[in-house]
Amino acid sequence: MKKRRMDFVFLFIYILTAYMVLLSPASLAIKYLFAALYAVAIISSVYSLMLENRSPQNTLLWIYVLLFFPIIGYIFYLYSGQLYLKGFLFRNKRKNHREEWQRSVYKKTNPDLSFLNDHQQCLASFAKNESLTSISTASRTAVLKNGQETFSEIKKRLKEAKEYIHIEYYIFRSDRLGKEIIDILIDKARNGVEVLFIFDAAGSMKLSVKEIENMKEAGIKVHPFLPLKYGFFNQKFNFRNHRKIIIIDGKIGFVGGLNVGIEYLGEDENVGFWRDTHMVVKGEAVYTLHTVLLLDWEYVSGEKVLEKYRCYEPPEEEGDGAVQVVASGPDTQQGIMSDYYYTMISCATKSIWIATPYFVPNESIRTALRVAASKGIEVRIMVPEKNDGFLTQYASRSYFPELLRAGVEIYSYKKGFLHQKIIIIDGNIASIGTANMDMRSFHLNFEVNVFLFGSTSIRDLTAQYEEDIKDSEKLKPVQYYKRGFAERSKESFARLFSGVL
Repeated sequence: MKKRRMDFVFLFIYILTAYMVLLSPASLAIKYLFAALYAVAIISSVYSLMLENRSPQNTLLWIYVLLFFPIIGYIFYLYSGQLYLKGFLFRNKRKNHREEWQRSVYKKTNPDLSFLNDHQQCLASFAKNESLTSISTASRTAVLKNGQETFSEIKKRLKEAKEYIHIEYYIFRSDRLGKEIIDILIDKARNGVEVLFIFDAAGSMKLSVKEIENMKEAGIKVHPFLPLKYGFFNQKFNFRNHRKIIIIDGKIGFVGGLNVGIEYLGEDENVGFWRDTHMVVKGEAVYTLHTVLLLDWEYVSGEKVLEKYRCYEPPEEEGDGAVQVVASGPDTQQGIMSDYYYTMISCATKSIWIATPYFVPNESIRTALRVAASKGIEVRIMVPEKNDGFLTQYASRSYFPELLRAGVEIYSYKKGFLHQKIIIIDGNIASIGTANMDMRSFHLNFEVNVFLFGSTSIRDLTAQYEEDIKDSEKLKPVQYYKRGFAERSKESFARLFSGVL
């Protein structure tokens, strides 16, 4: 808190000195005095930036921003979402959660993973040592394609709930679909089912106050994640909860790319067809997924609930390969999702298939993709033809030339908006979840993914990816290199913002 106050003291100094030097009728001596004060403040800010030990390129970039755009640059620096990247804001949350994971997560001491092949063992070895969550061999998953299939299953399972429904979403709208689900939740709550409901304050701004009050009146406990009105002076509005989780009676879980809104059903005329993937989870992995949600609930509500649900051991489930649930965000190991993606790519021997709506990879992942392609591994990246934002669309495209030169195949999905977040390695390792392949998912957002080893769900993901390829156009390197100066300029401009996209 002390450091945050000092940041705003410096911002005040910048504004005051700029006014005194440029606009006030003060004497020349007074202006020199304030100019000297400004220089001291700038030097202090630059020194503080250097102590963060970022990469030399990032450090120099921010120094230039501070020097050449004094006030606006400092404000952007302050709210870029990078200033407290090392976890200052969520230090207590991270510490408490680490302790709870160690006490609460259902773990087999040494699950037998001998059935995994060599490159699956490559990722599993990393996963066992790097994450606080275990790899389960007593879990099953099923792939849900697009909104119709996903929400039909979700509504069916919600209606079957007997004890509790716990739900967490980044975007939850008060449109037709949202109201249908809220009506189910209200009905279940009035019939004695416990309902906990978390929504992200920024993503769910279109969740009406009336609907929230209706849920509360029915006995549903509702809390926003990081309300915007509390985030301005501590940068918390940059850190959003991008998770989509539903847990029903501790027996079944849902996770994936689909938020709640009619656009996810393809019913928004401005968006059109929406291509996405969700997943049903059963067995031990449900307990881990539930713990992710409950730790968020404790954070937003202040209510200690983990002890209550420790008695809900997952039901016996015949395993289908191996499954690991991994949570990432400012309250976990920094960059853990990026490390998982990098390790998956590095362990590949035959193929790497990626589908993501936002492709803004860091340098290590770009290098891994180029190296894989140069070794003769088939590398495919599928992105939407049109994105939902200027910066994300053109920043993504700025990375295409170097990958195309390395032999990476890039496909532009043309049927509609592609929103799924899928990685498939060699047809027998996969990741599905909420994390995009961009800096915001790697460092700023709270995310959760499911990693699959030898599961039959990977076969379904592979088949669906091959279907999506038919609705995509493969970029031709020579033709792409001939794109106009205006397009290249847009890409270069958008790439400047890659760190916060």
